[in-house]
Amino acid sequence: MGKLAGRTFIITGATRGMGAGISRLFAEHGAQLVLSGRNRDRGSSLEQELTEMGHRAVFMEGDITLPDGNRELVDLALDRFGTLNGMVTNAGMLGLGPVAKLDTEIWHKTVQTNLDSVFYLLKYAVPHLVRTGNGVAVINASIAAYKSFPNHPAYCASKAGLVALARQVATDYGPHLRINSICPGPVDTPLIHESAAAFPDPEKAVSNAAGSTLMKRLGTPADIANLALFLASDDSSWITGSTFTADGGVMANL
Repeated sequence: MGKLAGRTFIITGATRGMGAGISRLFAEHGAQLVLSGRNRDRGSSLEQELTEMGHRAVFMEGDITLPDGNRELVDLALDRFGTLNGMVTNAGMLGLGPVAKLDTEIWHKTVQTNLDSVFYLLKYAVPHLVRTGNGVAVINASIAAYKSFPNHPAYCASKAGLVALARQVATDYGPHLRINSICPGPVDTPLIHESAAAFPDPEKAVSNAAGSTLMKRLGTPADIANLALFLASDDSSWITGSTFTADGGVMANL
């Protein structure tokens, strides 16, 4: 029996990177999963992979920047598995560009993807999470909530908003719901390579990011998945409203 046996989780941004790593680990620990992502092929492939391994998972393609896309995820969890015990949010968009040159549509789309989508999912999921008596939410933010990066104003602002939102939800809905946020540092996912495009030498930027950690390496999706599992399981039953940095020591070395 795993740490999440019989519990149903919605995982957004599940089709690659940290979201995929979290999905696989949660499935190994017995969770029933509703997977959300923008890429139908990757999502269907992950669903098939988990199902063939004997896990219970279903993928839904949709636009989580819209309220209805999130309500449909909650409805699917209830229809397919009869309950909703937790959620882990991972969807993210960089929205690169300095403030004076950043297109307003890119700003809005970045905030909608990174912050609004989490609000919408919480809005529809919280009543069911509270009803279980021990609901849990893990919000994947970023050290960008605390540390600036060149040409990342929309990303940094939206990630800071996630940390504040998680604390507020913990305040409003404890003790029936626990919610915590994770702030990863440089993790070896497609997003870090996309982020490096904001620098003059992207390849060097990724190398420098690894070197900036005290551990002298990029994180892995498994590093973040292990933290998410701890926060989603009963191992952290007295932890809520907190923020956990998983960055190889970047923030300690500023």
